[in-house]
Amino acid sequence: MLEIVAQPVVLLALLGVLILAIGLMRVRHESFDTHTMVTSALLLAMAVVLHQLNIFHLPQGGSVTAGAMLPLILIAYRFGVGTGVLAGFVYGMINIIQDPFILHPVQVLFDYPLPFMAMGLAGLCRNHLYGGTALAFGGRFLCHFISGVVFFGSYAPEGMSPVLYSLTFNGSFLLTEFAICCLILKVLPVKRLVEKMMPVHS
Repeated sequence: MLEIVAQPVVLLALLGVLILAIGLMRVRHESFDTHTMVTSALLLAMAVVLHQLNIFHLPQGGSVTAGAMLPLILIAYRFGVGTGVLAGFVYGMINIIQDPFILHPVQVLFDYPLPFMAMGLAGLCRNHLYGGTALAFGGRFLCHFISGVVFFGSYAPEGMSPVLYSLTFNGSFLLTEFAICCLILKVLPVKRLVEKMMPVHS
């Protein structure tokens, strides 16, 4: 963490990503009122708790959890892409404090804020639950895949290309995580949950 703080370029990049997330909310006319803030904070807290329930953790980072991405997906479905992207940024910052694995300052962007911000893409398919979830995980995979090729290629076994290594490594845990989220979505009454997140007008 001290290395990140000591790198002004990384801090500026994180600030730029945050500004982009807020700008996306503005462009899409998504309001960030008290109700949205409180509901998103509760779902983020749930995501943090679920992240602690690791089914397994890979040695170079990456883990399969008990559906930790589900609350971020619900934020995107309920409040929209911009809000989902902003929530993903906040979760990424929390995640880097909880479970840091840092090789290079630039790698921080591709393994922490950006992949979790990609979960907000689920809001683009609000009428197609599983399609939106697949799109979100696809965006997250792309970020981790790029990081794997560029920064973790040296971990590839001898004779294996960094591309194949990143594809295998990241695909192994993200496909499992995706399947778990889909199973939970199948069981949960998602429409009823989203309706419960609607503000109550007096």
